[in-house]
Amino acid sequence: MKKEKKSFEIDMCNGPLLGKILLFAFPLMLSGVLQLLFNAADVIVVGRFAGHEALAAVGSTSSLINLLINLFIGLSVGTNVLVANYYGAKKERLVSETVHTSVLTSLISGCILIVAGLFLAGPLLKLMGTPDDVLNQATLYMRIYFMGMPVIMLYNFGSAILRAIGDTRRPLYYLLLAGILNVILNLLFVIRFGMGVAGVALATVLSQVVSAGLIVRALMQSEGCFHLDLRQLKIYPARLKQMIRVGLPAGMQGAIFSVSNVLIQSSINSFGSVVMAGSTAASNIEGFVYTAMNSFYQTSLSFTSQNYGAGKLDRVNRILLLCLSCVTVTGLVLGNGAYLFGRQLLGIYSSDPDVISYGLIRMAYLCIPYFTCGVMDVFVGSLRGMGYSVMPMLVSLTGACGFRILWIFTVFRYSHTLETLFISYVISWILTGGVHLICYCTAMRRQKQRIGR
Repeated sequence: MKKEKKSFEIDMCNGPLLGKILLFAFPLMLSGVLQLLFNAADVIVVGRFAGHEALAAVGSTSSLINLLINLFIGLSVGTNVLVANYYGAKKERLVSETVHTSVLTSLISGCILIVAGLFLAGPLLKLMGTPDDVLNQATLYMRIYFMGMPVIMLYNFGSAILRAIGDTRRPLYYLLLAGILNVILNLLFVIRFGMGVAGVALATVLSQVVSAGLIVRALMQSEGCFHLDLRQLKIYPARLKQMIRVGLPAGMQGAIFSVSNVLIQSSINSFGSVVMAGSTAASNIEGFVYTAMNSFYQTSLSFTSQNYGAGKLDRVNRILLLCLSCVTVTGLVLGNGAYLFGRQLLGIYSSDPDVISYGLIRMAYLCIPYFTCGVMDVFVGSLRGMGYSVMPMLVSLTGACGFRILWIFTVFRYSHTLETLFISYVISWILTGGVHLICYCTAMRRQKQRIGR
């Protein structure tokens, strides 16, 4: 047990912070990149070997997939916060109850999503205005993808448990293996067997089975309060209630955010399949930048949760400042670098010059100021780590989601251009981040008053 703890866990509540934050965030960053490679491999293979219609079909499903799964992914945020909080407070029985409740909840959530994906994929894609030359392939991709939802949910909840106790390295190793498998299967199914979008969807599902299986194995072999015993799987009502209290607002925020993204994707669809393909390729490149920044959101969430559970509010402030500094540097370097080499990067996804040109338009407006999105998310991570989940949800929905929807039905309707559409992202990030700063200062002041400091 001691050897395992030294190998994989990070003591978040004692000692210097910056080195530990980077040690925690870097494997998360690489893990996120590997997850994106699942989708990037899909997009690159279909773009190169199945045509721009198949590329548009795969890309047009991402915002809709996020819409359907984000509510349940939000519950994994509740898992992360609760396990970290109880672990920091040394409440081992509550950690164990949360672990077993989370794993069973993930499997139930995945089964619900299978049904939702099978029956809603076609109607929702039509509602989004997906072009006829893309619709059938997009529907097929989504239905196969959603058949793998139980293992996708299991991986996300299991990773949340490991992150909560400071282990971000084992999920990285598992995703590395699964990512290699995904690429091999993509090439085999699409090029060798000519399966098109069905092949890339099947490759993604099979690779996720591997990563989820390895996560479960790690939890079962672990000792101590976060050990998983499949015979003891059950829903503890008190723990589920707390998971929902913290995670449901995060899930609702993600789901409703996806509504605005679905509306934006519908607006992009109105420009035709070539524009859709360019936006899809650019969005995949942006995803790598976002994932790098998001690792500091996850870091602020876990570090804040453990230190808040241990009653160390001064460290909570230092965690926020360090994560804000790290995410700003990361966003500026990677976002500007992605735009600078945009033409070459987009060329990996498609050789069509029109697709590349439209992709560059999106990257010009989103990549350069992307760090402001990272800043916004770090504030959210700190607030959720202190147990404030409804507050950041309301602010984010109003400042970002609500603003974008209003923009689409007013400004974009008046000025129907891609530039007008994409600038709405940047304005919403800046507005929402500013309000989150005010909320954090207010929350911290209340917490210090509560404990008489």
